Amino acid sequence: MSPPTLQVRNLRTHFFTRAGVVKAVDDVSFTLGRGRVLGLVGESGSGKSVTGFSILGLVDAPGRITGGQILFQGQDLVGLPEEAMRKLRGNRIAMIFQDPMMTLNPVLRIDTQMIETVQAHARVSREEARQRARDALGQVGIPSPDERLRAYPHQFSGGMRQRVAIAIALLHRPDLIVADEPTTALDVTIQGQILAEAQKLCAESGTALIWITHDLTVVAGLADDIAVMYAGKVVEQGPVGPVLDAPLHPYTLGLIGSVPSRNRRGEPLRQIPGMTPSLLNLPPGCAFRARCPRAEARCAEPPPMAEPLPGRLARCIHPHGEALAA
Repeated sequence: MSPPTLQVRNLRTHFFTRAGVVKAVDDVSFTLGRGRVLGLVGESGSGKSVTGFSILGLVDAPGRITGGQILFQGQDLVGLPEEAMRKLRGNRIAMIFQDPMMTLNPVLRIDTQMIETVQAHARVSREEARQRARDALGQVGIPSPDERLRAYPHQFSGGMRQRVAIAIALLHRPDLIVADEPTTALDVTIQGQILAEAQKLCAESGTALIWITHDLTVVAGLADDIAVMYAGKVVEQGPVGPVLDAPLHPYTLGLIGSVPSRNRRGEPLRQIPGMTPSLLNLPPGCAFRARCPRAEARCAEPPPMAEPLPGRLARCIHPHGEALAA
């Protein structure tokens, strides 16, 4: 059997600052099979984006990967020479950034950028590369693609620039796409179109997709599996339906309860008390215990990742009984 598209094992990415060591990603593990979609969710600062950057080898100083493995189709990307990573990036592994201007060069026309991207990894004529670029723009719903190819990034709206960035990521039909909240700036109609295209791509070509977001509604409709991050660690993981219907970890339950649509009309919004702890000074034991209504003395010890239910993982010493009894 061929290996999974991606296996992340005990990944640690730390930032060494003057104030101390920031453990942005601390012992994160997950597996992503061919054609599967993983939703990586959590509050801002939970380590979601740094996990994505680590996979593509895009962590800048003072940050660095300090431990673990990132196995892409069986090949460990940690410590891989930059030249080898460059051949993979944009070709077999692509990333869609939250800010499209991290992808687009403001002084080059769109056709120049897209044609260069195609020809960097494929020996095709300029005309064929242009046709691929045109098809990719149409795929993400950009009207008049011939005219748009001749435009500069500043001539596009923010949402249109993001669609161009998504089109560039799709050019080579990569084996793995890491998408860092790519539809945040898009209206609901276009967001739905992009999500449908992403699902179609995964189903037809076997592309594996990591969708990084804080929007549980998007994950519910898009992902096959979900990994919930808090303070640099994955605290719950499993199939998206069971996790969202009957969460095991108190933090996951709090996230779901914070969605406005789940509150009755006229009732105050439910929220998780307190603030996310500083990654510079994490409390001992469970990082969530200061905000957890179920915390007890045993939570002062680091909880291991356990499997209370088949295929369901939770980093909690007493997961919610509702899910266990279901």
